[in-house]
Amino acid sequence: MATGKRENKNKLKNKFRFSIFNDTTHEELFVFRANGILSILTILLFVVFLIGSVTLLISFTSLRELIPGYPSAESRRTLIQNTLKIDSLQNEVNIWRLQLANIQRIATGKKPLHLDSILNLPHTVQAEPANISDLSRDDSLLRMQVMKEEQFGISSRQQKIEQIEGIHFFPPVRGVVTQEYNVAINHPYIDIAAPENSVVSAVLAGTVIAADWNDNTGYVIQIQHDNNLVSIYKHNAKLLKKTGDAVTAGTPVALVGDKGTLSTGPHLHFELWHKGQPIDPAQYIKF
Repeated sequence: MATGKRENKNKLKNKFRFSIFNDTTHEELFVFRANGILSILTILLFVVFLIGSVTLLISFTSLRELIPGYPSAESRRTLIQNTLKIDSLQNEVNIWRLQLANIQRIATGKKPLHLDSILNLPHTVQAEPANISDLSRDDSLLRMQVMKEEQFGISSRQQKIEQIEGIHFFPPVRGVVTQEYNVAINHPYIDIAAPENSVVSAVLAGTVIAADWNDNTGYVIQIQHDNNLVSIYKHNAKLLKKTGDAVTAGTPVALVGDKGTLSTGPHLHFELWHKGQPIDPAQYIKF
């Protein structure tokens, strides 16, 4: 056994020569001389060099896309686009969730969430379970109020048909209604969230009767229209018309802003008045 081990060690110390000859002339073209240990080290270094070269070639060139399962540039681009779409859909879901929560809170007599801007919406707004007994009581009270209004001929539906029905209103701004008209909670107007500096347009032809600044509501503009109608636009970043200017439906009159101490984000506070009484703009204008 000892003799065999000694012979193996002697083989590693033996010198070897690797030569390449021209088969025709028998001229020696290349010769490599080394002992057994050097030969093994040379082979190992060559293998390491080969593996490193292949790794760098695949990592920093387009050859990596040839590897099964590796995503191509188009696939990665599509993945990024889908991620952005999912984020947009999540924002839409949050908006609907907020609106549902506000509807349920209003139906149960609670104060709605005061979030005037969709830019600051929470990621999770949970709808609350409705109390059936409270809904029944509120429904009965609402029925009694409607019956009284119809009895004296002052229901909002009759006012719409007899006095303003048929008038074409221009939308004041393109956006999302974050808080609706509700006289019961002292909110006789609507809030429309829109990107800052969006154009605010006159809903009807008329004359500007006021264009000034207020610490609570920022830049405010009021327009007198025919049929005893007045439209009011608040929290603007800038006014484009002054008192006395005549405007037509769709004329830019201001830019959406976040001005005033009562504002919590870029939006338009819009009011519509008829004969000195506030009316619900959503009955006549499509937002």
